[in-house]
Amino acid sequence: MIDKAFFLFPGQGAQYPGMTLDLLEVSDRVKDLFLQASSQYGKDMAVFLKDADAETLKRTDVSQPVITLANLSAAAYLAEKGIIPAGCAGFSLGEYAALATTGVITTEDCFLLVTQRGKAMQAAIDKITSGGGDASPPGMAAVVGLAPEKVEALIADWKAGGNAALADLYAANINSPRQTVVSGTAKALAEAEGLFTAAGAKRFIRLQVAGPYHSPFMAQAAEEFRPFLDKVTFKDPKIPLYSNVSGKQILSGEEAKKLALEQITSAVRWVDEEAAIGAAGGFDALLEVGPGKVLQGLWKDSGFTQPCYTAGTVEDIAKIQNL
Repeated sequence: MIDKAFFLFPGQGAQYPGMTLDLLEVSDRVKDLFLQASSQYGKDMAVFLKDADAETLKRTDVSQPVITLANLSAAAYLAEKGIIPAGCAGFSLGEYAALATTGVITTEDCFLLVTQRGKAMQAAIDKITSGGGDASPPGMAAVVGLAPEKVEALIADWKAGGNAALADLYAANINSPRQTVVSGTAKALAEAEGLFTAAGAKRFIRLQVAGPYHSPFMAQAAEEFRPFLDKVTFKDPKIPLYSNVSGKQILSGEEAKKLALEQITSAVRWVDEEAAIGAAGGFDALLEVGPGKVLQGLWKDSGFTQPCYTAGTVEDIAKIQNL
């Protein structure tokens, strides 16, 4: 079994119908988490996850509480099997499971926050998609084949050069040394596609997401979320915890709360975060604690040699125990 594991928690997009129900069947601690999540969300999560289809789970006001439940359930089951994290990080929404697992916030407050965060972000998306004269709402696209610093430099140069079409284009997710996700208006994304391709990008992939996350388009959501965040106590992390916003270790509860608000409109600097995690060391392997394998793939691109394993199901965790 792994002696020291670093936990990585996935974010939106990792969800799938029926996830976590296998953990619910075998763990009393997971049952408690389902009750907490159900209380905050206002629905029986076990029934909901049995019935919800993929399209329903895509809504940000749905995906945020259910993915967080999946992440924390996997972490709870790992703990029951004697696998405790040496440190934690989470991609975007996944950072909330990391906050709870490192003792910064309680699991009850975690479910409160992600439920209200999801509602605030859904309201912002609904406003964007229902208003204005642009038939195509803002969205996101992955720029593949260019280094993140190149993508950010190009955006800055285009804006400095007065290209009005690109005024609302932002680097949103710095995923890997060869992939950056950008957020922007439909006009900005259309203009950027040709320019990025001319600059050497191998692909420009429009993402099927509900809105332009991690950009100034989410400013309304941040303001609506602020009062809920202000009411929650944030303690100092008990084990190493890393930030999407800074890409560095979070050293205090006060810093964690400040970054939690900034994270809604700031880019996810996952490459920097991975670099800080890898440089600090202190672990034998990483676990993607929750649904999917996206973070496992991004870690492989980081250049660090520690293995990363999936740990979102009973079967996954049984395999980890046998390593």
